[in-house]
Amino acid sequence: MIVYCAAAACAIGVVLVASRLVRRWKGVDDPDPDGPTTAHTGAMLSALFLLAFAIAVVVPWTTADAARSNTYAESQAISEAYWAAGRLPPPDARHVQAGLGSYVALVRGPEWRLMERGRLSPRGQEQLDGLRRDVIAVKADTDELKDARAAVLDHFTAISAARAQRAMDARTTPPQGLLAVTVLTGLAVVLLPFLSGARPRGASLVPLSLMAALLAAGTYLTVDISHVFSGALAVRPDAFTGLQAELQRIAGGG
Repeated sequence: MIVYCAAAACAIGVVLVASRLVRRWKGVDDPDPDGPTTAHTGAMLSALFLLAFAIAVVVPWTTADAARSNTYAESQAISEAYWAAGRLPPPDARHVQAGLGSYVALVRGPEWRLMERGRLSPRGQEQLDGLRRDVIAVKADTDELKDARAAVLDHFTAISAARAQRAMDARTTPPQGLLAVTVLTGLAVVLLPFLSGARPRGASLVPLSLMAALLAAGTYLTVDISHVFSGALAVRPDAFTGLQAELQRIAGGG
């Protein structure tokens, strides 16, 4: 942040030095609100706001889409592990399948609420690690059981990889500097007529007020969608809600 402030201060210094130099050379005073300086500044501020606004919207939107796809990949890996666990000896199969059902309930409930604050429950990883150790400990006396155990472990690897990606998605937000630039350029665009010396009155305040309202709504949108698991673009636990019903169907022999 210090570097950004220093860069801004240097830019202001360049403007002040340039204004002094121009006074010594040939130049025309430009005090009018609709003069070339204000026109140039307004166009650049509008362009900067649109650029920052576009990035602040596109980045979270893309991240949310990727995070949503990852939740379905994780739920699919859990479903495949549940199916594969059925090939283990009956006591081990029931234990692993019950553990997977408990893991899904944890993710869909308490862990999802934690993800809104950017973190995952440590209990989820503990459950996965415990189930993985239990599968490794399964006695495999035949090639068929060895293959079944290996298949379950492969699916657990996929679940862990998807979980790690979900943890990263929960912590991902746009750079704070980007949101700050969006807010500041939006304010500058709204206040530019007043800063340039114009005094809007009567009907001219209507379009200015409308623009200010829309800019404020757009700026708030960039803040509201900045987190993947909360706000307007929040990823919901739909994949795990559907998975719970699927696991119940599989357990019932459907």
